[in-house]
Amino acid sequence: MSGTKRGSKNLLEDVIKAGLCTGCGACVTGCPYIVVREGRIVVLDRCTLEEGDCYRHCPRTRTDMNVVSGKVFGVPFSSAETGHALTIAMARSTDHLISKKAQDGGTVTTLLAFALDARMIEAVVCTKMDESKAPHGFVAHSRDELLQCAGSSYEAGFALEAFRKLPAGSADRVAAVGVGCQIEALAKMKAEAPVNGGNPDNIQLTVGLFCGWSLRSGYFRPILQGMGDPARIVKFDIPHSPHTSFDVYAEEGKSSVSLDEIRSAINPACQYCWDMTAEFSDISVGSAGSRFPGWNTIIVRTERGAELLARARDAGLIEIQELPEWRLAQLKTAALNRKRTAFKRLAEKSGDSQDLLYIFGLSEGFADSLLAG
Repeated sequence: MSGTKRGSKNLLEDVIKAGLCTGCGACVTGCPYIVVREGRIVVLDRCTLEEGDCYRHCPRTRTDMNVVSGKVFGVPFSSAETGHALTIAMARSTDHLISKKAQDGGTVTTLLAFALDARMIEAVVCTKMDESKAPHGFVAHSRDELLQCAGSSYEAGFALEAFRKLPAGSADRVAAVGVGCQIEALAKMKAEAPVNGGNPDNIQLTVGLFCGWSLRSGYFRPILQGMGDPARIVKFDIPHSPHTSFDVYAEEGKSSVSLDEIRSAINPACQYCWDMTAEFSDISVGSAGSRFPGWNTIIVRTERGAELLARARDAGLIEIQELPEWRLAQLKTAALNRKRTAFKRLAEKSGDSQDLLYIFGLSEGFADSLLAG
C-alpha cells in the first residue's frame, strides 16, 4: 500500500509540511514521537524506523484505490459518482430524543445505538466534544455514552487516535464513525494491519459522514470564543442553501457568524480531498438537503450495512423513504465535482497531470476524464 518504505520523517515532509494533513488521527499513538498539540500533528523527535504505521495508514500517503476497494467491497474501485453503492435513500430516526440532539435526521446515532443494544458491536469509535467544544476521539460502550457524542463539531478531531489506543489483543467488536479521510485510513489499516494498537479485524461496521471541509482548531477557536461560553453551547449547524451562516445554539439561544468568516478557518488540506461521501464505509450518511429538513441521505454500500439498516427499520427505529431522482442527481453532481476539483488541485500541486500525489490504482482514463472536465 505505501510503496517504498517510509516513516515519520517522510510523513512530516510529504504530508504535514506539504499541507495535506486532514487531522484524522491515524498516525497518533502508534508512534511515541507523534502527538496532537493545539489542533495539529507534531513530530517530537527523529524516529529511526525506515517504515512505520504512521506513514502506511495515512489517507494522504500512497493509496492504491483498487487494493483498498478490493479489501472493503471485494471489487475494484468504482468510477460511479458516489462510489460503490447497493441502495441510496432517505432516512430519519423515530427517536425524538436522538433527533433533538443529533444532526439532521439522527440516523447515524440511531443506527449505532441500535447496533450496541442488539450486541452487534461492543463499542463505537467516534468523536466527542469537551466543555470547550474541542473534539477528541472517544470510544463509546453504551447508548448513553454514544448520545454524548451526537452532533457535528465541524472541526478536525483526530478521532482515530481513540482506535489506535485500543489494546491489540482486544476481541471487542467495534464500529467506527467518521468522515471520508478517517474511513479511508481505517480501510488502509484493514488492507495492511498496524503493527501496534487496535486490530482492524475487530471493526465490524464503518459509518461514513458526508463532508465538505473541516475547521482548523487554531483558527476556529478565536471565532468561537467570541460567541460566549463554549461550555453552554449545545449544537453547531450550517443551514442549507440559500443560508450563508454558521449557527451556534447555546442554552441562551442561537447566534450566528457569516460563512465567509468561518471559511478562513477551513483546513487547506480539504481542497485536496476527493471523497465527499466517505466511499469506503459500510454506510454513508449526510444531509438530505433544504427541501427535506430532518432527513438524511443514506448510501448503503455493503451487505453488513444493509442488514443493520433493515434491522433498525424493522424495530421501528428508522423511517426510510425513496430519494427523489432530482435530489439523487444533485448528490451525484456534487460528489463528482468534488473529485474533479481535488484531482485538478492535486495535479497542480504535483506539477504533473499524471501525478495525483497520493491517489493510485484508478481505472484507465478515469482521472483523465475528470481532469479534462
